[in-house]
Amino acid sequence: MTSVAAYAASSANAPLERTTVERRAVGEFDVLIDIKFAGICHSDIHQARDGWGQGIFPMVPGHEIAGVVTETGSGVTRFAVGDRVGVGCMVDSCRECDNCKAGLEQYCVKGNTGTYNALDKNGDPTYGGYSTHIVVDENYTLRIPDGLSLDEAAPLLCAGITTYSPLKHWNAGPGKKVAVLGMGGLGHMGVKIAHALGAEVTVLSQSLRKQDDGLKLGADHYYATSDPKTFEELRGTFDIILSTVSAPLDFGAYLSLLKTDGALVNVGAPEEPISVNLFSLIGGRKSLSGSGIGGIQETQDMLDFCAEHGFGAEIELIGASEINEAYERVLNSDVRYRFVIDAATI
Repeated sequence: MTSVAAYAASSANAPLERTTVERRAVGEFDVLIDIKFAGICHSDIHQARDGWGQGIFPMVPGHEIAGVVTETGSGVTRFAVGDRVGVGCMVDSCRECDNCKAGLEQYCVKGNTGTYNALDKNGDPTYGGYSTHIVVDENYTLRIPDGLSLDEAAPLLCAGITTYSPLKHWNAGPGKKVAVLGMGGLGHMGVKIAHALGAEVTVLSQSLRKQDDGLKLGADHYYATSDPKTFEELRGTFDIILSTVSAPLDFGAYLSLLKTDGALVNVGAPEEPISVNLFSLIGGRKSLSGSGIGGIQETQDMLDFCAEHGFGAEIELIGASEINEAYERVLNSDVRYRFVIDAATI
């Protein structure tokens, strides 16, 4: 066991403060990663403030991790010291269920092991990327291509794969009309990826405040959802609506924007339950669906795809002492578009 510096919430709603946590010794198939950058995801805030319940405290958030391998276990074959690597939202799964065998470790029947706010196979709590180092099984470690800078790559480990996976699954591409609902940390990646896949992309945002950004990042159209005319004009337009927002929605209104056989796919996770009038689905053979991150191979595919197309996330780099302020700014939609912590400041 090794003590490393980290930022942790001691209890629900407590501010994050500098502390130390114990990392396990490097095992046979483990890599030790010197964390360089860690993104701040909205789900970090949900969990640090116990908005989803069952939080394990003290909690070190962070599942958008980019760094460099500094030590490998004797059995490691995938990585070597000096490799640029990333860690996303999970660090283990059962590896035996049908989903794990199919490369869908994110949907492990027994439940995958979260990078933080979870218990590992030994019953010890996992601690995330707001830290200087982390030890991870090589099978749950990703290679960051040379074409991506580590700071802009970090948010891809959650925001990137969370949007890439459903866009690929629902066949976004040439001839498809995709709407991205919400222009934040997830949404801006949805725009970039959908555009790179060849789809016609529309942003649906509360206002036109970020319109210039949206068009610059690859959107073909941009509409304000606060304008009732938007829902009249766009009725029956989209093959896919990717909802990235974490607030309750009028799902009937958004389902009306789908074509027959269209899908409204949720990757945002509101803390409150939602209600849906099933006639909104029946009257057009429409789907209301959800999607959660991606498997390990798909996450690697996403990183390679982003490198091939020459983009990472749009980031604002901060020091660790600014984490609590950054949380408030995220809640106020005051970031363009992902905060990334410089781990050298932890």
